[in-house]
Amino acid sequence: MKPLAFLKKWNLPNLPRKKVLWGLMAAAVAILIYFLLVVPLIEVKKKAEEEIVLKRRVLLKYDEFLRNRKTNEEELDRTLKVYETVQQRLLVGETPQLGAANLQEIVKKLSEKNGIAIRSFRILEPKEMNVYRRIFLHIEFNPINSMQSLGQLIYDIENSEKELMISEMDLMVFNPRMPNNIQGSMVVSGLMKGVKIKEKGKEG
Repeated sequence: MKPLAFLKKWNLPNLPRKKVLWGLMAAAVAILIYFLLVVPLIEVKKKAEEEIVLKRRVLLKYDEFLRNRKTNEEELDRTLKVYETVQQRLLVGETPQLGAANLQEIVKKLSEKNGIAIRSFRILEPKEMNVYRRIFLHIEFNPINSMQSLGQLIYDIENSEKELMISEMDLMVFNPRMPNNIQGSMVVSGLMKGVKIKEKGKEG
């Protein structure tokens, strides 16, 4: 149907037909402009506002981090110092055999310091403990005449620079009337780096 015939059909005698036609065309153009330009611009503005909000949150978190930077650095420094202290207390060596040799040398020196003669050393099966490995050393000592010396040896072992402890102890008194005449054995254990620490080091 032609535009003029459409206008005739609706019988608009008071309006010039050309003006009505131009008005309809203008409305159609306005609608097209709205959907082709205005709506996309609104979407772009909405997305931009959302991005601004997200960036503002990131900036706030970054600002908070900067304000807490000194505290975070102090906490990291304390953590590193604790880590270094722990590393220094571990037995030296890359294998259980080397760790056991280090443990044996420590126990030997402490025994000599306290005048106790070690009769035998025996390395026991190590135990994996996540990132650490516990080394066990079984020792037998000759009869001693001083309980004080044995007590001092135990103290020195458990207060060594390394992370050592006495896991087991078996003492025998030859004469109940002379309790200072003692013979026996003990198991001394210490910590060293485990397998998982080495694996992490290789991955890094």
